[in-house]
Amino acid sequence: MNFLKNIVSSQLFKITSLNSISVLIKIGIGLITSKVLAIFVGPTGMALVGNLRNFLTSVESVSTLGFQNGIVKYVAENEEDNLQFKKIFSTLFFSLLTVTIVISSTLFLFANYWNQVVFGNNLEYSYVFKVLAIVLPLYASSLYLVAIINGLGRFKAVIYINIIGNIIGLFVTLLFIWKWLVLGALLAIIITPSLLFFVTVRYISKEISIKNAISFSLFDFKIIKNLSHYFLMALVSGIFGPIVFLVIRNQIIDTVGIKEAGFWEAMTRISTYYLLFVNTLLTVYYYPKLVLAKTNEETKLVFWSFYKNVLPLFAVGLFIIYLFRGIMIKILFTQDFEPVSDLFLWQLVGDFLKAASWILGFQFFAKKMTKSFIVTEILSLLILYFSSIYFISIFKIEGVVIAHAFTYGIYLLVLGIYFRKSLV
Repeated sequence: MNFLKNIVSSQLFKITSLNSISVLIKIGIGLITSKVLAIFVGPTGMALVGNLRNFLTSVESVSTLGFQNGIVKYVAENEEDNLQFKKIFSTLFFSLLTVTIVISSTLFLFANYWNQVVFGNNLEYSYVFKVLAIVLPLYASSLYLVAIINGLGRFKAVIYINIIGNIIGLFVTLLFIWKWLVLGALLAIIITPSLLFFVTVRYISKEISIKNAISFSLFDFKIIKNLSHYFLMALVSGIFGPIVFLVIRNQIIDTVGIKEAGFWEAMTRISTYYLLFVNTLLTVYYYPKLVLAKTNEETKLVFWSFYKNVLPLFAVGLFIIYLFRGIMIKILFTQDFEPVSDLFLWQLVGDFLKAASWILGFQFFAKKMTKSFIVTEILSLLILYFSSIYFISIFKIEGVVIAHAFTYGIYLLVLGIYFRKSLV
């Protein structure tokens, strides 16, 4: 009885429970938006949505300089040092503002070029990139402020922000798809995250005075230098990663078909929903603990807390998802998406391996292990690209999920060997 009381009263249980509610809300919203996308834009539109999502991820990484994880680390370490905290806040504010203005100008002036890169020569959605240019400063600022809140250890606030953002996003997405179909779906992907800015400002203003925290005289180039490691990391995972996915999807479109590319995007959306639980929990709860861990023994406790408390539950969840995949497809999509059922097995295997490797991968960010991260990330991206091309040529669309499982199996093995001192 006392054992149960200790579990229920623990911080991990409280954060996990609140996080679960947030994830369930996002999944519920995802169910609705996926169904609407399936009905109004079909597999073809789904493939285009996937391409834009990958492009937006790259833009996000560049516009925030990949500093999110670094912000969490430095804010967590300097929360009690008021002057240093203000230096971090001001330095990041002016740096990100400058970068987003440059990127926004590039997106707006060369909208036609970006349209060809993402959607090809036969589709005209350059207007989407002009809208992205306008809302990007708000989008980047919201990511920056959420990282500040996370670094302050306000886990509940981060989760509440996500919940509110998801609800706002639902109404915007439904309205836009209803009004403009594929164009509406593309615009919703861009505009929804930017609206989160207004929510984050409300929460951050409860913790600090933004007006008093921002001053150009507090700009400190040493902070940018220290955070440059995170930019190099983001350059690989946040820019090259989405580009690899974009190239793979275009390869599927060219060799198998655009409908099949839409099936893979549908599977990826489902995967994204259930991986939210693990990803959010890692970002909000485990990553700050890895930052503060000073010894191998302390790091080991964090690693095994995840493997003992989270990963088994995740495995059970994946098994249930596999059993009810047919029903899930009918609920989420339409009859046109039935072939997605064939993609579940290897996708779920790959996602289990991905979750197991994530906690180890976060150690790269927590300890600024830049070179090691870049080497392992480039290795995994190369394996994913070449194995996808190879398996697609043999197994068609199913080959891409086989490559997914194959890649994360090797990635987990490599990280397990690299961090073996913190595991055994």
